Parts: sequence; structure tokens; C-alpha cells
Amino acid sequence: MLPKSRRLFCSSSSHDLASTIAELNKEMEFVFGEAPPTSITGSSESQPVSQDSEFISTENIKNESKLTHVSVKGEAQMVDVSHKDISKRVAIASCKVILGKTVYDLVSANHIAKGDVLSVAKIAGITGAKQTSNLIPLCHNIDLTHVRVDLRLNHDKYCVEIEGEAASTGKTGVEMEAMTAVTLAGLTVYDMCKAASKDIQITDVRLEHKIGGKSGNWSREK
Repeated sequence: MLPKSRRLFCSSSSHDLASTIAELNKEMEFVFGEAPPTSITGSSESQPVSQDSEFISTENIKNESKLTHVSVKGEAQMVDVSHKDISKRVAIASCKVILGKTVYDLVSANHIAKGDVLSVAKIAGITGAKQTSNLIPLCHNIDLTHVRVDLRLNHDKYCVEIEGEAASTGKTGVEMEAMTAVTLAGLTVYDMCKAASKDIQITDVRLEHKIGGKSGNWSREK
């Protein structure tokens, strides 16, 4: 049996914290045969603290990406772009509409009851790009200079591949316009074909490429 500890805590007001720790170390040495390390990390020498640690952490916080549509109070806000420079902005987005073989064959043969699926979806995508600020609450109303929507049938995957491009010369990007274009085109494909199948899927809505703005050019890695 281990001997009872002579003292666990110092109750006398004449002892400070250092003396209390020293007494506890003696008790540990008496019980276990060796004194515990004098620091939390196990080293008897205190670890140096970088004088720049506080500065670095502050800079890291400042450099972190921020949600610009959220105010300092945590409320939704529309971003003020009045101070930004005017530049050419271009964005390209894409998505896929997986039809399945039966519906794919109907679309490729133009036998869908509602009519020419790809042509209607193309117009819907262009219209959608021009209505982006009405559909996405915090988007700016942008004067678009160009909108392109292309739809291509992929026989191997029985799907429609959609690519949309939006362009403008202004103070904010057109990524949302490009993605809205392909999304509305995809939804139109679904609407045109839903009588033939409810299993149609709209997938992979994403930005592929952007040009202009403070963040510069960006392209998705293939």
C-alpha cells in the first residue's frame, strides 16, 4: 500500500502558489519515485513565445475571406460597388440534364409533345440571365453586353450538356448571370420533358471560368 500523502493542498495563507506546487511535486516524487515535469509540455525549460504571434494571428484574421453580403451585424446586405473600377467582366457556367435513354431518344428525334426542347431551353436561358437580379435578391442589376447559351446532346450519357456565358462592362461580376442562364435552361428542359419521365436530373451547376474584377481571372481545374 502507498503511504498517505502528507499534504495535498496548502491551506495556510502564508504559502503562495509556487510553494504549493513545490509541495505537490515532493508528494509525487515520494509516491512515484520521480518528480513530474515542471512544464505542461514535459520540458524543464519554458518554451519561448514569439513576439510576432499576436501580430500574425491578427493579420491572418484580416486576410481571411469574408462574406461580403453579410454586414458587421450579421445581417444580409447588398454590396456597395460604387468605389470599384469599371472593367470587362465575363463568366462561363455549365450544367447537365440527365434524361435517360427513353427521353433522350425523344428529344434527339424532336418527338417531345411540347416542341423543340433545345431551342426553347436556349431562349429560356438567355431570358433567365437578363432576369438574374429579380431572381437572386442581393444581385446587382447589370447591363449585360452579351449572353450565350449552348445545349448539346451527349449520346454516351443520355444527357443534355448546357454551357452559358455572360458578359458586361461594369463594376461587378457576371458569374450569377451565367449560372442563372444554365439553370433556367436546365429547368426548361425538365419542364418540356417531364410528361415523358419524372426521373430527369439537373446536375453539376457550376462556374467554369471568369475574367475581370479585383480577384482577376479564374478557371476550374479539369
